[in-house]
Formats: sequence, C-alpha cells, structure tokens
Amino acid sequence: MHGLRDLRVIDHSSGIAGPYCGKLYADAGADVIKLEQACGDPLRGWSASDADLGGRDGALFRYINASKRSVVGALCDDDSKDEASEALIASADLLIEDLAQDAFDRAALLARHPGLVIISITPFGLTGPMANHPATEFTIQAESGSIGVRGLPGREPFQCGGNTANWTGGAFAAVASLAALRRAGETGHGEHIDLSLHEVAAISTNTYLDLMWGILGRPPAQGAFPYTETPSIEPTLDGYVGFNTYTAQQLSDFLLLIERPEFRETGEFDQFAQRVGRLEEWESIVHGYTRKHTTQELIEQAQLLRIPVAPVSNGKSVLELDQLKARGVFIEDPSGGFKRPIPPYRIDGKSPAPPRPAPSPGEHNESVEPREPARPAAHGSPCLPLEGMRIIDTTSWWAGPIATHMLATLGAEVIHIESVQRIDGARAIGGTFTALHEKWWECSFIYLSVNSNKRGITLNLADPKGRAVLESLIESADALVENFSPRVMEGFGFTFEKIQTLNPRCHFVRMPAFGLDGPWREFVGFAATMEQMSGMAWLTGHPEDQPRIQRGPCDPLAGMHAMFALLVAMAERDHDGNGHFVECSMVETALNVTAEQVAEYTAYGHLMERQGNRAPEAAPQGLYPCSGHHISLDPQWLALSVATEPQWEALLAWLGKPEWASSIRADLPARRLAHDIIDEELQRVFAERDRDTCIRELIELGVPAARVTDPRTLSEHPQLIARGFLEQLDHPVVGRQSTMTVPFRFASVARWLKTAAPLIGEHNSEVLRELGMDEAEIKALADDKVIGDLPEGL
Repeated sequence: MHGLRDLRVIDHSSGIAGPYCGKLYADAGADVIKLEQACGDPLRGWSASDADLGGRDGALFRYINASKRSVVGALCDDDSKDEASEALIASADLLIEDLAQDAFDRAALLARHPGLVIISITPFGLTGPMANHPATEFTIQAESGSIGVRGLPGREPFQCGGNTANWTGGAFAAVASLAALRRAGETGHGEHIDLSLHEVAAISTNTYLDLMWGILGRPPAQGAFPYTETPSIEPTLDGYVGFNTYTAQQLSDFLLLIERPEFRETGEFDQFAQRVGRLEEWESIVHGYTRKHTTQELIEQAQLLRIPVAPVSNGKSVLELDQLKARGVFIEDPSGGFKRPIPPYRIDGKSPAPPRPAPSPGEHNESVEPREPARPAAHGSPCLPLEGMRIIDTTSWWAGPIATHMLATLGAEVIHIESVQRIDGARAIGGTFTALHEKWWECSFIYLSVNSNKRGITLNLADPKGRAVLESLIESADALVENFSPRVMEGFGFTFEKIQTLNPRCHFVRMPAFGLDGPWREFVGFAATMEQMSGMAWLTGHPEDQPRIQRGPCDPLAGMHAMFALLVAMAERDHDGNGHFVECSMVETALNVTAEQVAEYTAYGHLMERQGNRAPEAAPQGLYPCSGHHISLDPQWLALSVATEPQWEALLAWLGKPEWASSIRADLPARRLAHDIIDEELQRVFAERDRDTCIRELIELGVPAARVTDPRTLSEHPQLIARGFLEQLDHPVVGRQSTMTVPFRFASVARWLKTAAPLIGEHNSEVLRELGMDEAEIKALADDKVIGDLPEGL
C-alpha cells in the first residue's frame, strides 16, 4: 500500500503520548524523523524493572520508536533558531511536540511555514489556569475524575494502571492531526492543534458521569462516589476470569451459568444496586461457583451462552492465548530481544509493513533528504477538516459511536442508524432515569455524548426494504462503519464485495471484538473484556486485592485506532480511486497500548504487577488524606507524584528538610525502595494540613500534586471551563446540558458541537426524502415498522 508515504512527520516529543502518535504514522508508511537532544530521549534508558540494559535502548523505547529516523536538534524561537532544525521543519507536513507553553513561539513557526500542522501534546493543554502545572500520568488521572470513581466503598480509590491517558492521548492526537493534514493537502491551510491529556482522561475513563449528574438536575455532589462492577473479574480454580453483563439478557444468562436459576425468577439480583447492596452475599454466591472451575472451563461455558468473557491476562500469559496466536499478533522486534504486537488494523486484509529497528540518537543527521511539502498555497477560509465526507454509522454502544463522533465533530456528515426493534445498546443506560423521564431511552449520558453532531434514522435491516434503504445510502457514502459481531452484517448481506458493487469508492470499516478470523471470531466483547484480556486490568487495583477493570478506555482506543486506519484508507483512495476494506480489532488496539508488559517480560523476564497508586515512573506517588478527611462522607485526598530528582528536592524543602529523609538517595530506584518509609512520614504530615493549600504550595515549587476530582463535577472544573472543553447543547428531552467535546483545540475552530444527539428516528423523513422518497413511501415504511420513532418491547 501507498499509505502515508507522501507525509514527513517531525516527532519532537519524548515519553509515550507524542512518540506513540508518531508510531502510528510510521506504521502507516510516513517518514517519521525523531528530532531529539544529543543525549537522546530519556525513554531510551527506561525499564520498568530497572533492568541492566547493557548499553542498549530499553524495549519500550524500541517498540514505540521503531521505523523512525533520528536527527539531533531543537526547536527555538526565530532569533536563536537552529538552522538545521528549521530546514527540517520546512520540509515537513506535521510537527508533533510536547514542550512547555513558553518553550517556543508556535504561531511564529506556523507563519514561517504556511500549511504546516503542529500538534502540541501537554498535560493540561497550552491555555487555562493549569497550563503550566507540573504533572504526571497520576495527577492527570486525579484531576480528570478518573481516580475519583474507581474503587470499592470505604476503601482508597485507585488509578488506571499502565499510563492509560498517555497511550490514549497518542491515539487521539494521530486522528486529529491526520484529519488536519488532509485539509492542508487540499486547501493549503495549516493548523495548530492543542491537545490536553487531562481532557483525554476525562473522556476515556469516567464514562461521562458529569452529564449523568446534569440530567439528574445537578444535586450537591456529596461524599465519595466509588463504583465497581459485579460480576466482573472473579477468582477461579487457577486464576481469574472476567465477565461482562451489561444487558438484562447477559445477567440472566450469567445466573444460569453459576447454576442459580432461582434468582432469574425472584429478580433480587437483577439490578446493579441490588448486587452492590448485598455485595458480600452476592460475591459469596458467585465465588462459590467460579472457584470450583478453571478459567478455561468458565470461558467455554460463558461463550456457549454468549456472555462476554475473557481470561485475565498479564505480560506472560497473554502470549499463550489461542486467538492471538492464530492472528499472529505478537512478533519479534526487528532489533531483537523481545516480543511486540503488530499494528491493530488491516487494510484489504493486509497488516502494515513490518517495522524497522528504532534509530540511535542522531543516526540520520547526514542522511535526511531535502524535500518540498506537496500542498497548495492557502486559499479560502479554513473549513472543518472532514467537510464533504459522508459516513454511514451502523455502530452501537461506545467504541463505534465515539469513532464516528470524532469524524462528525471534525466536519463529516454522519448518519447514525439503529432500529426500533434493536435500539443502540448505549440507550439502555437511560434506564437510570425512568422515574424522571417517560422517554428514558433518550437520556443515556453515553449515547448523548458520542452521538452529537450526527443525524439519526431507524432501519430494520432484517427487512428487505430496510436493507434497500441502506443500499441507497451507501451509494453516496465515503464509508460504512459497523462494530457488531462478524455474523451480523454478513447475515444482512453487507460484505465488502456487496458494498463495492453499490459504490466502488466506499470504504467498509469493521470493528470486531477479536478479529474477523481465528477461534474467537464470533464471540462478543465489550471494552472491559479487552481490559481483562490485554493486561490493563492486571495492572489496575491494589496489590493486596484482585485485578480491577479500568472502565472505559478500550472503547475510545478502539474508536481512534479505527478512525486513524480509515483516514489511512482515505489517503490510499486518493491514489487509486478505490474504497478499501478496513478491519480494526478491538482487543488488538488494547494490546498495542499494553505492549510494555509483554516487552518487559520477554526482554527482561520482568512480570509487571499492579501497585495500587504507585508506579514505576515515580516515587513517592499515592493518595494522602488531608485534614478533615472522611473516606466516605468527605474525602480529602491529595494526589502526589514525584517523578524527578529536582521534584524530590523541592518536596524535601517544602517539608523543611526532615531528618528521616537524609539517608534516602535522590535517584528514583532509591526512592522506590524507601517508598514505605516515605509514605508513612508523608501521611503524618498531610493528615494535619489543608489539602488545597498543600497543592497550591507544591505546584508553585514544581512538584506534581492534585486533588482527586469528583467526576460528577467536571463541568465546574476551572481548567476545563477555561478551555471550553464542555459546550452547552439543547436537547428536547434532557434540556440544556454541558456536553464533552474532543480533547483538543484547533486554532481555526471556535466551537465543536452544533447539534445534540438525535432522538430515535428523528431524521427518518429528512434522510429518506433526500433519497427521493415521497410521503406515501415513507409512511409505508413506517406502517411496516421498517422505520419508527418508538422502541419496541419496552
């Protein structure tokens, strides 16, 4: 494939988020040049196990920077610019950077290089009162509401393990920037994209609970708000197994699985609140069955009942899973010495080309070819990047709809399709509001968040007349996107070959849970299934407890990777004029962002484990209760994360250089070894001090510190308000609500959201009239229940 070979990308970032964005470009064929200091990206020397690297770059660095070239240089302002680096930027289409707000003048750089796209990836974005706050993954999660909703009642909440915000941020950055590059190639208009990892975490790890609170009328958000799923990860005879029961049918089948059919009749455990209210009793019932069976036995039983299920895997056991072996997911890194996953998508049945070894610092200083970017002089006003694109969206729940929502927000026309016989699964969450709204199916805070900017119609695809309408829509579409189990669309007759006969320029994007081949092809799965299977859950939770799911990020991850792959296919169509078949497996997107676990195990024999609120990258790190703290009624958690030696010295200065710290060396391995001692002393200090005062003082000294934000109150967060992250939308059922947008700002875009998520069937007549139907034909479809605006079976 030609892919993105026409693009040159300068990756002037370090760590995970920016380099992972660059990795996605490199996988797709772009010329990605890593612009770094002479000493190299600090990640080169990283191993989560403190392994002796023997003079080689660490496995994580080699994974995330494969297929790139390296040039030594720096970005500077115009009066002190590095001429070689300036020439390199002049040859580029995209600059990825993660420098501080005042590191260089981005507007001046864009003025010098019209048509260039810059994406800046920073903890809180480049604007707002927190733009310059020191931060780590941990404090970003704390400020985003992520930690505040994850935990067990009466216990300390915990982070998502494995740098989730950074990996997810890289995926969002790749989609946003590639869309901007399409516009630059067509119109000559460059762009500055300002991405906030804080906003990424807000979207991907707390399932839009702020909007839920808004629909409830925003009562006072008092006390802790911990949330845990059950059934979820459960102990077995030989490990753990993960279940998901998001529908009433799945819960009913689960009761059959554990041989307690009587509860199907009584209904006493049907609702989540019922199970949590009798959690100890419920778990004893569940564990009484699961502990008697092996993980594999339970998986086989659950799959027969079509209950979403997975083994709870880690960096070692994931390598042995039959589905992943059959799909050839893990390969040897080209530099040798460890295993890595292949990219998570295929185009026309083929994976991207095998990676090349990651470069040494400055390896290509003398070998980068001169280049003139191929884009026109700017003309007209900058429109939204994807204006003129039409997407037919047959997706459901979260992963598919957030994918197409990104396209809709970036300017594409998106028509969302469901049916009155089978509504979008995310609508079922609106059942929370049955007492408040008669049309509760219009109240789902997930549905409302990821379907704004779309039009919505209903079509019964089990009826030939419904399929005929979909065929008519495909004839004028750029892409059809679906995320059902493979048998569904195939059963309706919609194969890539069929779509090509209708419209040879139409792409077909499929987002199966486990892939379109292999022994798990037909099995169903949700985001939590992928967290369980990929290792995300293995790193999440307190070490004395069991693994816990992260609740959500695999859906946005799957959505962004699928849309990046679609945009790559669009670039391919620019060359050959043909639509392409895109397959993006949900589990493989998760495996791409948990690759460090496999790399650490296969390179160094190190099995990464969950550490609660600690992490390999920082020490001390954790949640510390401050003055007035009550774990349930009034939590006063301070999130602290000390990643560098200067931050450690600043913390000690704030503490008054205590005697107990004099014997602890400043380096990270030494601080990690002394973590228990440090925690004991910090807990004593913070318990007597006001949380917000401590945070303010530590931030001023450059020490990452944060409050644990309540996810019900994100629309009140001063940083999110300043950046306009949430916008007001009027909806005919839930009224005017603050609604999340996307986690980045385009300099050329004042507002992202235009219309609220559609009511069921809201645009039936409008869309059908556009297809040339008259009122009599539309009425006949309604009479036959091919279309409708009221769900059946309520």
